[in-house]
Amino acid sequence: MTETIGDIVISPRVLEVITGIAATKVDGVYSLNNKAVTDNISKTTLSRGVYLTTSDDDKVTADIYLQLQYGVNVPAVSIEVQRAVKSAVYDMAEVELSDVNVHVVGIVPEKTPKPDLTALFAEDFLDD
Repeated sequence: MTETIGDIVISPRVLEVITGIAATKVDGVYSLNNKAVTDNISKTTLSRGVYLTTSDDDKVTADIYLQLQYGVNVPAVSIEVQRAVKSAVYDMAEVELSDVNVHVVGIVPEKTPKPDLTALFAEDFLDD
């Protein structure tokens, strides 16, 4: 029997961070990419290529915009991103994503250094 002590509220920002890190750890993913140029300069858009929406029936959908490394199998990497994200969000937050939509917005040439994972989500996450 589980005793309820109070509510647990997980910020959408936490789910975005889990989603972003899980996606970028998949082999073949180069980086996340905002879906609009204005997202790069907007102070209110902190998602870094991860967009979560909740429907009226409380289903959560993730849209992930990313760039892949040259030479990878795009469908295979995309499917692996979907699996990794869905699993990570459920394992860490017990939130089931109804859909994980992967939007491949670019392919990065070989020999381009991969961005540092720590730069994925700046310290602003701690300030939310």
